[in-house]
Amino acid sequence: MIAREPTGQMASEAGQATLLPSRQVLLIEDEALFARAVSRRLERAGFAVSHAGLLQDGLAMAARLQPDLILLDLRLPDGDGLTALGALSRNPEGAPVPVLVLTAFGEVEDAVHAMKQGAADYLKKPIDLDELMLAVEGVLRSAGLRDRLDFSRERDSRALEGALLVGESPAILDLKSRIGQIAQLAGPGVIPPSVLIQGETGSGKDVVARLLHQASANRKAPFVHVDCAALPRDLIEAELFGHEKGAYTGAAGARAGLIEAAEDGTLFLDEIGELPLDLQAKLLAVIERRRVRRVGSVRERPVAARFLSASNRDLLRMSGEGTFRSDLYYRLNVLSVVLPPLRERGEDIVLLARHYANATARRYGLHDPGFSADSLGAMRRYPWPGNVRELRNLVERAVLLSQQGAITPAALSLPQAVPLLPVELPAPGGNWLELSLAEAERLLIEHALTVTDGNISEAARRLDVTRMTLRYRMNKYRLGGEGAADPDDRGEYE
Repeated sequence: MIAREPTGQMASEAGQATLLPSRQVLLIEDEALFARAVSRRLERAGFAVSHAGLLQDGLAMAARLQPDLILLDLRLPDGDGLTALGALSRNPEGAPVPVLVLTAFGEVEDAVHAMKQGAADYLKKPIDLDELMLAVEGVLRSAGLRDRLDFSRERDSRALEGALLVGESPAILDLKSRIGQIAQLAGPGVIPPSVLIQGETGSGKDVVARLLHQASANRKAPFVHVDCAALPRDLIEAELFGHEKGAYTGAAGARAGLIEAAEDGTLFLDEIGELPLDLQAKLLAVIERRRVRRVGSVRERPVAARFLSASNRDLLRMSGEGTFRSDLYYRLNVLSVVLPPLRERGEDIVLLARHYANATARRYGLHDPGFSADSLGAMRRYPWPGNVRELRNLVERAVLLSQQGAITPAALSLPQAVPLLPVELPAPGGNWLELSLAEAERLLIEHALTVTDGNISEAARRLDVTRMTLRYRMNKYRLGGEGAADPDDRGEYE
């Protein structure tokens, strides 16, 4: 924010400061001595203060200065502050302005009316100046959080508008039809059923979640994306469910969780298979009872959000293995959407490549180079293990680095496919049929760790399982020990 010069009768005193104040406060108060004391206290704290002794002067100054905060006395010589509260609480552009109401003894009822009409807070006279500063800081902090939330919602709204499911393959046409069917299941005021979105990594599960929200009756409500794999293990409970002040070390104040932040919109739980078992039980209770309790609180708050979840893992198999709660799986999987891998979408590969090339060219002001026939053939033959995300990244890079002419296979730099594991996997005695399933699984894991030099993440990729599943199997068979390396380890078993 650009610093403003202090105006009004307090300007000369504020001019002695070495730094210009950054926040503008308008004080509408007819008691001159009280106004001077308040102004001096605010100016020492770094605010620019303007003072008006009459309501009409205050209205004019509010329109001209567009202050960050207004301190308003309800009893003024030329009018009642309540009558002007609506005009003062909005600047000429319609943006909200926090108003802190000052009331005399016996006017608490008026203060209550002011709060109902939009005042941020009120203080009773005589006012302690330290108490006033706490109230000012609290009101401005709340206004800042509101502004950031509004910006976040606007940003998310733009992202939702940009969500697009490109493709004309039968699988994608069926998927678009299913999204439309799900969107028609509930109207305003009715919470739609939970939806589980499944598909390989990079196949577009987050896009489908945004489209489901965009097609819903509550599309104007918040869309909250929670990456369960990225949340710190020691903070995930507080992040999801919120916490009260002092609930744990470092909880300096109360905070709403992401479930509450979704309000009556959509909560998208991405990578839900990474959620620890103890929190799975708590999440199930929230979905079943539609109420959430913050960490350290005895009060339950209603939950109106719709739950979408996604995973690239086989949650049904995990529930059979005991690593995912079966009751939560069935509660999340009321309706399901399965995304096909890119390698099964035929000519959608070409449509997507051209879409991303055109979007990248427009974003950076470049020409759209197009693709040579050889590059289109190479893209059709490539298996795309990273799916749509891999295609988008490779195409964007090729467009940015292309000099002239169409994009060639060399410009795409398609990686060579790597076999999951070498085919010459030996079996003891040369006969796999003599092994039990557990013995064969143990041998396969040992071989994968040997081939990858103990790199657990790489071994999991070669075995086509998640890192957590591999760690679970390694613990089961007592494999790896301290020698196993995992550069992506988040410490699930620590």
